Amino acid sequence: MENKYITVAYKLYAITDGQKELLEEAPAAHPFQFISGIGYTLDRFEKEIVALAKGDDFNFTIPCAEAYGERNEDNVRQVPKSMFCGPDGKFDSDNIFEGNIIMLNDAEGNRFYANVGEIGDDKVVLDLNHPHAGKDLIFEGKVIEMRDATNQEVTEILNMMSGEGCGGGCEGCGGGCGEHHEEDGCCGGGCGHCH
Repeated sequence: MENKYITVAYKLYAITDGQKELLEEAPAAHPFQFISGIGYTLDRFEKEIVALAKGDDFNFTIPCAEAYGERNEDNVRQVPKSMFCGPDGKFDSDNIFEGNIIMLNDAEGNRFYANVGEIGDDKVVLDLNHPHAGKDLIFEGKVIEMRDATNQEVTEILNMMSGEGCGGGCEGCGGGCGEHHEEDGCCGGGCGHCH
């Protein structure tokens, strides 16, 4: 399969309590960029987009099962608040606050995201479910660019996905790596949360 460099402007919606809710947006001025064929986006998202051409509009729904699956309440954990204290014993309230998406590492060094929940006197609730787990995702937008990807672009995005190059991942790109950073570009690909 040939790798395509693709940029799309889109709005992402889900149905919440019977209402269409905007979850995130990548406007044409700051489109979501990705390269097909390397596993950077959701399979169904990529399949829908690569079937289109530059300039095409799209409107499709990815069922929960083909997106991030159902929520798993076993993925909501309480951890000691001390886990987020610096050497001085001070709690990191600049980064650890309710609703923030943080990056953590497991014992094997694998990186993953967690949504910070309630912060108690000695515990912090972390939700390890993807923020869009349990939701059917509705994408509406337009294909801005679609062309063959260069070898350099493929190499750069593979390095970014492995945490190399680009200043060590999304953090080095000026975008941080929270939930809605596709618009920041992050070295040609956003942070890949929802695709």
